[in-house]
Amino acid sequence: MSGLDSASVPLILFGLIAAVIANLSRAPAWRSGVLIAVSAIFLVALAPRLLDLLPLLGFLVMGYVGIDAARRGVPWARLVTVLLLIVAFAWLKRYSFLPEASFLAIPYVTLGLSYIFFRVLHLAIEARRPAFATALRPASYVAYTLNFTTLISGPIQRFDDFHGQLADTAPRLDVATIGAQLERIAIGFFKVNVLGLLLSMIQLDAFAELARSEVASTHVFAFARLIGSYPFFLYCNFSGYIDIVIAIACLMGLRLPENFNRPFSATSFLDFWNRWHITLSGWLKSYVYNPLLIALMRRFPSPALEQVFGIACFFVTFFLIGIWHGRTSEFAVFGVLQGGGVAVNKAWQVFLSNRLGRKPYRALAAQPVYAMCARGLTFSWFALSLLWFWASWTQIGQAFAGAAGGSWLIAIALLWLIATVGLALWETVFQASRASPHLYIVLRHPATRTAFVTLLSIASFLFVAVLSQPAPGIVYRTF
Repeated sequence: MSGLDSASVPLILFGLIAAVIANLSRAPAWRSGVLIAVSAIFLVALAPRLLDLLPLLGFLVMGYVGIDAARRGVPWARLVTVLLLIVAFAWLKRYSFLPEASFLAIPYVTLGLSYIFFRVLHLAIEARRPAFATALRPASYVAYTLNFTTLISGPIQRFDDFHGQLADTAPRLDVATIGAQLERIAIGFFKVNVLGLLLSMIQLDAFAELARSEVASTHVFAFARLIGSYPFFLYCNFSGYIDIVIAIACLMGLRLPENFNRPFSATSFLDFWNRWHITLSGWLKSYVYNPLLIALMRRFPSPALEQVFGIACFFVTFFLIGIWHGRTSEFAVFGVLQGGGVAVNKAWQVFLSNRLGRKPYRALAAQPVYAMCARGLTFSWFALSLLWFWASWTQIGQAFAGAAGGSWLIAIALLWLIATVGLALWETVFQASRASPHLYIVLRHPATRTAFVTLLSIASFLFVAVLSQPAPGIVYRTF
Protein backbone atom coordinates (compact mmCIF):
# COMPACT_ATOMS: atom_id res chain seq x y z
CA MET A 1 0.00 0.00 0.00
CA SER A 2 3.03 2.33 -0.01
CA GLY A 3 2.53 5.46 -2.08
CA LEU A 4 -1.11 6.04 -1.11
CA ASP A 5 -0.16 9.38 0.43
CA SER A 6 1.22 10.71 -2.86
CA ALA A 7 0.04 11.16 -6.44
CA SER A 8 1.33 7.73 -7.33
CA VAL A 9 0.23 4.76 -9.40
CA PRO A 10 -0.80 2.82 -6.24
CA LEU A 11 -3.09 5.69 -5.21
CA ILE A 12 -4.70 5.82 -8.66
CA LEU A 13 -5.17 2.05 -8.79
CA PHE A 14 -6.62 2.05 -5.27
CA GLY A 15 -9.04 4.81 -6.20
CA LEU A 16 -10.12 3.15 -9.45
CA ILE A 17 -10.74 -0.17 -7.70
CA ALA A 18 -12.79 1.65 -5.05
CA ALA A 19 -14.79 3.36 -7.82
CA VAL A 20 -15.50 0.05 -9.56
CA ILE A 21 -16.73 -1.51 -6.29
CA ALA A 22 -18.83 1.56 -5.45
CA ASN A 23 -20.56 1.37 -8.84
CA LEU A 24 -21.68 -2.24 -8.35
CA SER A 25 -24.79 -0.69 -6.84
CA ARG A 26 -26.21 2.84 -6.99
CA ALA A 27 -27.99 2.43 -3.64
CA PRO A 28 -26.98 5.02 -1.00
CA ALA A 29 -26.38 2.38 1.70
CA TRP A 30 -24.00 0.43 -0.55
CA ARG A 31 -22.03 3.51 -1.61
CA SER A 32 -21.79 4.73 1.97
CA GLY A 33 -20.59 1.32 3.18
CA VAL A 34 -17.98 1.09 0.41
CA LEU A 35 -16.70 4.59 1.15
CA ILE A 36 -16.34 3.81 4.87
CA ALA A 37 -14.61 0.48 4.15
CA VAL A 38 -12.09 1.83 1.62
CA SER A 39 -11.43 4.89 3.81
CA ALA A 40 -10.65 2.59 6.74
CA ILE A 41 -8.30 0.52 4.57
CA PHE A 42 -6.66 3.72 3.31
CA LEU A 43 -6.13 5.02 6.85
CA VAL A 44 -4.77 1.72 8.16
CA ALA A 45 -2.38 1.51 5.20
CA LEU A 46 -0.87 4.87 6.17
CA ALA A 47 -0.20 3.87 9.79
CA PRO A 48 2.96 1.93 10.74
CA ARG A 49 0.95 0.30 13.55
CA LEU A 50 -2.75 0.29 14.41
CA LEU A 51 -1.95 1.68 17.86
CA ASP A 52 -0.54 4.79 16.17
CA LEU A 53 -4.08 5.69 15.09
CA LEU A 54 -5.50 5.84 18.63
CA PRO A 55 -4.98 9.61 19.24
CA LEU A 56 -6.59 10.40 15.87
CA LEU A 57 -9.55 8.13 16.63
CA GLY A 58 -9.80 9.65 20.11
CA PHE A 59 -10.06 13.10 18.52
CA LEU A 60 -12.91 11.86 16.31
CA VAL A 61 -14.77 10.26 19.22
CA MET A 62 -14.41 13.38 21.36
CA GLY A 63 -15.73 15.46 18.47
CA TYR A 64 -18.76 13.26 17.91
CA VAL A 65 -19.68 13.17 21.60
CA GLY A 66 -19.50 16.95 21.83
CA ILE A 67 -21.40 17.49 18.58
CA ASP A 68 -24.14 15.09 19.67
CA ALA A 69 -24.46 16.90 23.02
CA ALA A 70 -24.68 20.27 21.25
CA ARG A 71 -27.25 18.90 18.82
CA ARG A 72 -29.40 17.73 21.75
CA GLY A 73 -29.30 21.21 23.28
CA VAL A 74 -27.01 20.57 26.25
CA PRO A 75 -26.09 24.02 27.65
CA TRP A 76 -22.65 25.30 26.58
CA ALA A 77 -21.95 22.05 24.74
CA ARG A 78 -21.19 23.73 21.41
CA LEU A 79 -18.79 26.32 22.87
CA VAL A 80 -17.02 23.74 25.03
CA THR A 81 -16.72 21.33 22.10
CA VAL A 82 -15.24 23.99 19.80
CA LEU A 83 -12.68 25.01 22.45
CA LEU A 84 -11.76 21.39 23.21
CA LEU A 85 -11.30 20.64 19.51
CA ILE A 86 -8.97 23.63 19.08
CA VAL A 87 -6.90 22.71 22.15
CA ALA A 88 -6.77 19.01 21.20
CA PHE A 89 -5.70 19.87 17.66
CA ALA A 90 -2.90 22.16 18.85
CA TRP A 91 -1.81 19.54 21.40
CA LEU A 92 -1.75 16.64 18.95
CA LYS A 93 0.07 18.77 16.36
CA ARG A 94 2.60 19.81 19.06
CA TYR A 95 2.35 23.57 18.59
CA SER A 96 5.40 25.30 20.02
CA PHE A 97 3.42 27.65 22.30
CA LEU A 98 2.32 24.63 24.40
CA PRO A 99 4.69 23.12 27.00
CA GLU A 100 6.71 20.33 25.45
CA ALA A 101 6.38 18.20 28.57
CA SER A 102 2.63 17.96 28.01
CA PHE A 103 2.93 16.18 24.65
CA LEU A 104 2.49 12.43 24.20
CA ALA A 105 5.83 10.66 24.22
CA ILE A 106 4.60 7.81 22.00
CA PRO A 107 4.61 8.05 18.17
CA TYR A 108 1.23 8.52 16.53
CA VAL A 109 -0.28 9.40 13.15
CA THR A 110 -1.44 12.96 12.49
CA LEU A 111 -1.70 12.61 8.71
CA GLY A 112 -4.97 14.19 7.66
CA LEU A 113 -5.66 15.64 11.12
CA SER A 114 -5.71 19.24 9.88
CA TYR A 115 -8.48 18.52 7.38
CA ILE A 116 -10.37 16.32 9.85
CA PHE A 117 -10.14 19.23 12.29
CA PHE A 118 -11.90 21.59 9.87
CA ARG A 119 -14.64 19.07 9.14
CA VAL A 120 -15.31 18.25 12.80
CA LEU A 121 -15.17 21.92 13.78
CA HIS A 122 -17.65 22.70 11.01
CA LEU A 123 -20.03 20.08 12.42
CA ALA A 124 -19.64 21.45 15.96
CA ILE A 125 -20.36 25.03 14.88
CA GLU A 126 -23.40 23.97 12.82
CA ALA A 127 -24.61 21.30 15.26
CA ARG A 128 -27.89 23.06 16.07
CA ARG A 129 -29.00 23.30 12.46
CA PRO A 130 -32.25 21.32 11.91
CA ALA A 131 -30.81 19.58 8.84
CA PHE A 132 -28.17 17.91 11.01
CA ALA A 133 -30.72 16.41 13.40
CA THR A 134 -31.49 13.44 11.16
CA ALA A 135 -28.50 13.44 8.79
CA LEU A 136 -25.65 13.21 11.30
CA ARG A 137 -25.31 9.65 12.51
CA PRO A 138 -22.17 7.64 13.41
CA ALA A 139 -21.93 6.16 9.89
CA SER A 140 -22.34 9.50 8.11
CA TYR A 141 -19.91 11.11 10.58
CA VAL A 142 -17.21 8.52 9.84
CA ALA A 143 -17.81 8.66 6.09
CA TYR A 144 -17.57 12.46 6.11
CA THR A 145 -14.56 12.90 8.39
CA LEU A 146 -12.48 9.99 7.01
CA ASN A 147 -13.44 10.22 3.33
CA PHE A 148 -10.19 8.96 1.79
CA THR A 149 -10.41 11.28 -1.22
CA THR A 150 -10.23 14.36 1.04
CA LEU A 151 -8.29 12.93 3.99
CA ILE A 152 -4.74 14.00 3.18
CA SER A 153 -5.02 17.33 1.37
CA GLY A 154 -8.68 18.27 1.09
CA PRO A 155 -10.57 19.90 -0.50
CA ILE A 156 -12.65 20.95 2.52
CA GLN A 157 -16.24 19.96 1.80
CA ARG A 158 -19.28 21.01 3.86
CA PHE A 159 -21.30 18.21 5.47
CA ASP A 160 -24.66 19.06 3.90
CA ASP A 161 -23.13 19.01 0.42
CA PHE A 162 -21.37 15.70 1.10
CA HIS A 163 -24.30 13.96 2.79
CA GLY A 164 -26.77 15.16 0.19
CA GLN A 165 -24.77 13.45 -2.55
CA LEU A 166 -24.16 10.25 -0.58
CA ALA A 167 -27.81 9.97 0.49
CA ASP A 168 -29.10 10.15 -3.09
CA THR A 169 -29.05 7.36 -5.64
CA ALA A 170 -25.89 7.79 -7.67
CA PRO A 171 -26.29 8.78 -11.33
CA ARG A 172 -25.14 6.22 -13.87
CA LEU A 173 -21.66 6.80 -15.19
CA ASP A 174 -21.53 7.35 -18.94
CA VAL A 175 -18.54 7.06 -21.27
CA ALA A 176 -18.09 10.84 -21.47
CA THR A 177 -17.88 11.19 -17.68
CA ILE A 178 -15.46 8.28 -17.30
CA GLY A 179 -13.28 9.67 -20.10
CA ALA A 180 -13.23 13.18 -18.60
CA GLN A 181 -12.20 11.87 -15.18
CA LEU A 182 -9.46 9.62 -16.56
CA GLU A 183 -8.22 12.65 -18.48
CA ARG A 184 -8.13 14.66 -15.28
CA ILE A 185 -6.23 11.89 -13.49
CA ALA A 186 -3.63 11.84 -16.28
CA ILE A 187 -3.21 15.62 -16.13
CA GLY A 188 -2.91 15.55 -12.34
CA PHE A 189 -0.31 12.78 -12.48
CA PHE A 190 1.69 14.77 -15.05
CA LYS A 191 1.52 17.94 -12.93
CA VAL A 192 2.89 16.23 -9.82
CA ASN A 193 5.33 13.71 -11.21
CA VAL A 194 6.79 15.63 -14.18
CA LEU A 195 6.22 19.37 -13.88
CA GLY A 196 6.40 19.37 -10.09
CA LEU A 197 9.61 17.37 -10.02
CA LEU A 198 11.28 19.55 -12.68
CA LEU A 199 10.32 22.73 -10.82
CA SER A 200 11.61 21.24 -7.57
CA MET A 201 14.94 20.53 -9.26
CA ILE A 202 15.11 24.14 -10.50
CA GLN A 203 14.53 25.40 -6.97
CA LEU A 204 17.15 23.10 -5.42
CA ASP A 205 19.69 24.10 -8.07
CA ALA A 206 19.02 27.80 -7.39
CA PHE A 207 19.54 27.28 -3.66
CA ALA A 208 22.82 25.47 -4.29
CA GLU A 209 23.96 28.21 -6.70
CA LEU A 210 23.41 30.88 -4.04
CA ALA A 211 25.81 29.03 -1.78
CA ARG A 212 28.58 28.28 -4.27
CA SER A 213 28.74 31.30 -6.60
CA GLU A 214 30.65 34.51 -5.83
CA VAL A 215 29.30 36.56 -8.75
CA ALA A 216 26.73 39.18 -7.68
CA SER A 217 24.67 38.93 -10.88
CA THR A 218 24.45 35.18 -10.40
CA HIS A 219 23.06 35.75 -6.91
CA VAL A 220 20.29 37.94 -8.33
CA PHE A 221 19.14 35.36 -10.86
CA ALA A 222 19.53 32.50 -8.38
CA PHE A 223 17.43 34.22 -5.70
CA ALA A 224 14.78 35.12 -8.28
CA ARG A 225 14.64 31.49 -9.44
CA LEU A 226 14.62 30.23 -5.86
CA ILE A 227 11.49 32.12 -4.84
CA GLY A 228 9.90 32.31 -8.30
CA SER A 229 9.91 28.59 -9.03
CA TYR A 230 8.29 27.48 -5.76
CA PRO A 231 4.76 28.87 -6.35
CA PHE A 232 4.59 26.94 -9.63
CA PHE A 233 5.97 23.81 -7.96
CA LEU A 234 3.44 24.09 -5.13
CA TYR A 235 0.61 24.66 -7.61
CA CYS A 236 1.55 21.63 -9.72
CA ASN A 237 2.13 19.47 -6.65
CA PHE A 238 -1.05 20.43 -4.79
CA SER A 239 -3.51 21.01 -7.64
CA GLY A 240 -2.29 17.87 -9.41
CA TYR A 241 -3.15 15.76 -6.37
CA ILE A 242 -6.51 17.54 -6.07
CA ASP A 243 -7.20 16.77 -9.74
CA ILE A 244 -6.67 13.08 -9.05
CA VAL A 245 -8.87 12.85 -5.94
CA ILE A 246 -11.68 14.95 -7.46
CA ALA A 247 -11.70 12.61 -10.45
CA ILE A 248 -11.71 9.48 -8.26
CA ALA A 249 -14.53 10.90 -6.14
CA CYS A 250 -16.54 11.70 -9.26
CA LEU A 251 -16.16 8.10 -10.45
CA MET A 252 -17.55 7.06 -7.05
CA GLY A 253 -20.56 9.36 -7.49
CA LEU A 254 -19.32 12.24 -5.32
CA ARG A 255 -18.69 15.82 -6.44
CA LEU A 256 -15.90 17.49 -4.48
CA PRO A 257 -15.60 21.29 -4.53
CA GLU A 258 -12.95 22.79 -6.76
CA ASN A 259 -9.88 24.10 -4.94
CA PHE A 260 -8.18 26.16 -7.67
CA ASN A 261 -9.31 28.58 -10.35
CA ARG A 262 -6.29 29.83 -12.30
CA PRO A 263 -4.72 31.57 -9.25
CA PHE A 264 -1.85 33.19 -11.14
CA SER A 265 -4.35 35.15 -13.22
CA ALA A 266 -5.37 37.07 -10.08
CA THR A 267 -4.79 40.83 -10.23
CA SER A 268 -4.95 41.36 -6.47
CA PHE A 269 -3.99 39.41 -3.37
CA LEU A 270 -7.65 39.26 -2.32
CA ASP A 271 -8.57 37.80 -5.70
CA PHE A 272 -5.65 35.39 -5.45
CA TRP A 273 -7.07 33.84 -2.27
CA ASN A 274 -10.43 33.52 -4.01
CA ARG A 275 -8.64 31.31 -6.55
CA TRP A 276 -6.00 29.46 -4.47
CA HIS A 277 -6.97 26.76 -1.94
CA ILE A 278 -10.51 28.05 -2.36
CA THR A 279 -12.10 25.74 0.20
CA LEU A 280 -9.63 26.78 2.93
CA SER A 281 -10.04 30.53 2.44
CA GLY A 282 -13.81 30.06 2.02
CA TRP A 283 -14.06 28.08 5.28
CA LEU A 284 -12.16 30.73 7.24
CA LYS A 285 -14.19 33.56 5.72
CA SER A 286 -17.39 31.79 6.78
CA TYR A 287 -16.29 30.89 10.31
CA VAL A 288 -13.75 33.60 11.18
CA TYR A 289 -14.06 36.70 8.99
CA ASN A 290 -17.86 37.03 8.84
CA PRO A 291 -18.59 36.29 12.55
CA LEU A 292 -15.72 38.52 13.68
CA LEU A 293 -16.83 41.44 11.48
CA ILE A 294 -20.46 41.06 12.58
CA ALA A 295 -19.44 40.94 16.26
CA LEU A 296 -17.32 44.10 15.91
CA MET A 297 -20.07 45.97 14.06
CA ARG A 298 -22.59 45.03 16.74
CA ARG A 299 -20.24 46.11 19.50
CA PHE A 300 -19.22 49.34 17.75
CA PRO A 301 -22.10 50.20 15.36
CA SER A 302 -20.34 52.95 13.43
CA PRO A 303 -20.46 53.02 9.60
CA ALA A 304 -17.21 54.97 9.65
CA LEU A 305 -15.44 52.03 11.31
CA GLU A 306 -16.82 49.31 9.03
CA GLN A 307 -14.00 49.57 6.49
CA VAL A 308 -11.36 49.59 9.25
CA PHE A 309 -12.95 46.54 10.87
CA GLY A 310 -13.05 44.80 7.49
CA ILE A 311 -9.31 45.33 6.99
CA ALA A 312 -8.53 44.12 10.53
CA CYS A 313 -10.73 41.04 10.11
CA PHE A 314 -9.03 40.17 6.84
CA PHE A 315 -5.66 40.31 8.59
CA VAL A 316 -6.81 38.02 11.42
CA THR A 317 -8.42 35.55 9.00
CA PHE A 318 -5.42 35.16 6.77
CA PHE A 319 -2.97 35.22 9.67
CA LEU A 320 -4.78 32.12 10.91
CA ILE A 321 -4.13 30.51 7.54
CA GLY A 322 -0.43 30.70 8.31
CA ILE A 323 -0.86 29.38 11.85
CA TRP A 324 -2.97 26.47 10.60
CA HIS A 325 -0.21 25.43 8.20
CA GLY A 326 2.38 24.78 10.88
CA ARG A 327 3.37 24.97 14.52
CA THR A 328 6.66 26.89 14.26
CA SER A 329 7.54 30.58 14.17
CA GLU A 330 8.23 30.38 10.43
CA PHE A 331 4.54 29.73 9.84
CA ALA A 332 3.61 32.61 12.14
CA VAL A 333 5.64 34.90 9.88
CA PHE A 334 4.00 33.28 6.84
CA GLY A 335 0.64 34.11 8.42
CA VAL A 336 1.67 37.72 9.04
CA LEU A 337 2.72 38.04 5.40
CA GLN A 338 -0.56 36.53 4.16
CA GLY A 339 -2.68 38.63 6.52
CA GLY A 340 -0.60 41.73 5.83
CA GLY A 341 -0.82 41.23 2.07
CA VAL A 342 -4.59 40.88 2.13
CA ALA A 343 -5.05 43.77 4.61
CA VAL A 344 -2.84 46.16 2.61
CA ASN A 345 -4.61 45.11 -0.59
CA LYS A 346 -8.01 45.83 0.99
CA ALA A 347 -6.78 49.16 2.41
CA TRP A 348 -5.51 50.14 -1.06
CA GLN A 349 -8.87 49.30 -2.61
CA VAL A 350 -10.69 51.32 0.08
CA PHE A 351 -8.32 54.27 -0.40
CA LEU A 352 -8.71 54.39 -4.17
CA SER A 353 -12.48 53.85 -4.02
CA ASN A 354 -12.84 56.71 -1.55
CA ARG A 355 -10.43 58.95 -3.46
CA LEU A 356 -11.57 58.28 -7.03
CA GLY A 357 -15.04 56.85 -6.54
CA ARG A 358 -16.05 53.25 -7.11
CA LYS A 359 -16.69 53.43 -10.85
CA PRO A 360 -13.41 55.25 -11.70
CA TYR A 361 -11.52 52.80 -9.48
CA ARG A 362 -13.06 49.83 -11.27
CA ALA A 363 -12.20 51.41 -14.61
CA LEU A 364 -8.61 51.90 -13.44
CA ALA A 365 -8.36 48.29 -12.21
CA ALA A 366 -9.62 47.07 -15.60
CA GLN A 367 -6.88 48.92 -17.49
CA PRO A 368 -4.49 46.33 -19.07
CA VAL A 369 -1.29 47.97 -17.80
CA TYR A 370 -2.65 48.32 -14.25
CA ALA A 371 -3.85 44.69 -14.30
CA MET A 372 -0.48 43.50 -15.61
CA CYS A 373 1.48 45.26 -12.88
CA ALA A 374 -0.94 44.19 -10.16
CA ARG A 375 -0.81 40.56 -11.34
CA GLY A 376 2.99 40.61 -11.24
CA LEU A 377 3.00 42.20 -7.78
CA THR A 378 0.51 39.65 -6.45
CA PHE A 379 2.63 36.76 -7.69
CA SER A 380 5.88 38.27 -6.38
CA TRP A 381 4.47 38.86 -2.89
CA PHE A 382 3.11 35.34 -2.69
CA ALA A 383 6.41 33.90 -3.95
CA LEU A 384 8.41 35.84 -1.35
CA SER A 385 6.02 34.91 1.48
CA LEU A 386 6.33 31.22 0.61
CA LEU A 387 9.96 31.34 1.69
CA TRP A 388 8.62 31.11 5.28
CA PHE A 389 6.32 28.30 4.17
CA TRP A 390 8.88 25.79 2.90
CA ALA A 391 12.16 26.86 4.54
CA SER A 392 13.54 26.79 8.08
CA TRP A 393 15.13 29.87 9.64
CA THR A 394 18.54 28.38 8.82
CA GLN A 395 17.65 28.01 5.14
CA ILE A 396 16.08 31.46 5.04
CA GLY A 397 19.27 32.93 6.52
CA GLN A 398 21.37 31.06 3.95
CA ALA A 399 19.20 32.33 1.09
CA PHE A 400 19.46 35.99 2.15
CA ALA A 401 23.15 35.60 2.98
CA GLY A 402 23.73 34.24 -0.52
CA ALA A 403 21.95 37.28 -1.96
CA ALA A 404 23.61 39.80 0.35
CA GLY A 405 24.38 43.42 -0.45
CA GLY A 406 20.89 44.17 -1.66
CA SER A 407 20.95 41.48 -4.34
CA TRP A 408 17.73 40.01 -2.98
CA LEU A 409 15.91 43.32 -3.49
CA ILE A 410 17.07 43.46 -7.10
CA ALA A 411 16.02 39.81 -7.47
CA ILE A 412 12.50 40.57 -6.22
CA ALA A 413 12.24 43.53 -8.62
CA LEU A 414 13.44 41.28 -11.45
CA LEU A 415 10.92 38.62 -10.47
CA TRP A 416 8.13 41.22 -10.48
CA LEU A 417 9.15 42.36 -13.99
CA ILE A 418 9.33 38.81 -15.35
CA ALA A 419 6.03 37.85 -13.68
CA THR A 420 4.32 40.99 -14.98
CA VAL A 421 5.32 40.35 -18.58
CA GLY A 422 5.21 36.55 -18.52
CA LEU A 423 1.82 36.20 -16.86
CA ALA A 424 0.37 38.91 -19.12
CA LEU A 425 1.53 36.98 -22.20
CA TRP A 426 0.07 33.75 -20.80
CA GLU A 427 -3.22 35.48 -20.03
CA THR A 428 -3.36 36.95 -23.54
CA VAL A 429 -2.78 33.55 -25.15
CA PHE A 430 -5.34 31.89 -22.89
CA GLN A 431 -8.04 34.47 -23.53
CA ALA A 432 -7.31 34.43 -27.28
CA SER A 433 -7.71 30.65 -27.41
CA ARG A 434 -11.09 30.91 -25.68
CA ALA A 435 -12.22 33.80 -27.86
CA SER A 436 -11.53 31.89 -31.09
CA PRO A 437 -14.52 29.56 -31.62
CA HIS A 438 -12.72 27.41 -34.21
CA LEU A 439 -9.60 26.95 -32.10
CA TYR A 440 -11.71 26.26 -29.00
CA ILE A 441 -13.66 23.55 -30.86
CA VAL A 442 -10.42 21.95 -32.05
CA LEU A 443 -8.89 22.02 -28.56
CA ARG A 444 -12.02 20.52 -26.97
CA HIS A 445 -12.57 17.90 -29.66
CA PRO A 446 -12.48 14.32 -28.27
CA ALA A 447 -9.76 13.29 -30.72
CA THR A 448 -7.53 16.22 -29.71
CA ARG A 449 -8.08 15.58 -26.01
CA THR A 450 -7.44 11.84 -26.39
CA ALA A 451 -4.18 12.48 -28.25
CA PHE A 452 -3.11 15.07 -25.67
CA VAL A 453 -3.84 12.84 -22.68
CA THR A 454 -2.13 9.88 -24.36
CA LEU A 455 1.02 11.93 -24.89
CA LEU A 456 0.92 13.18 -21.30
CA SER A 457 0.48 9.66 -19.97
CA ILE A 458 3.35 8.27 -22.06
CA ALA A 459 5.62 11.17 -21.07
CA SER A 460 4.73 10.78 -17.40
CA PHE A 461 5.42 7.06 -17.20
CA LEU A 462 8.63 7.35 -19.25
CA PHE A 463 9.79 10.18 -17.01
CA VAL A 464 9.03 8.20 -13.85
CA ALA A 465 10.57 5.02 -15.27
CA VAL A 466 13.80 6.74 -16.37
CA LEU A 467 14.31 8.52 -13.04
CA SER A 468 13.23 5.44 -11.07
CA GLN A 469 12.11 7.66 -8.20
CA PRO A 470 8.99 7.39 -6.04
CA ALA A 471 6.20 9.89 -6.62
CA PRO A 472 6.96 13.28 -5.02
CA GLY A 473 5.33 13.76 -1.64
CA ILE A 474 2.29 16.02 -1.61
CA VAL A 475 3.30 19.16 0.26
CA TYR A 476 -0.13 19.69 1.80
CA ARG A 477 -0.29 16.22 3.28
CA THR A 478 1.85 17.55 6.16
CA PHE A 479 -0.90 20.00 7.12
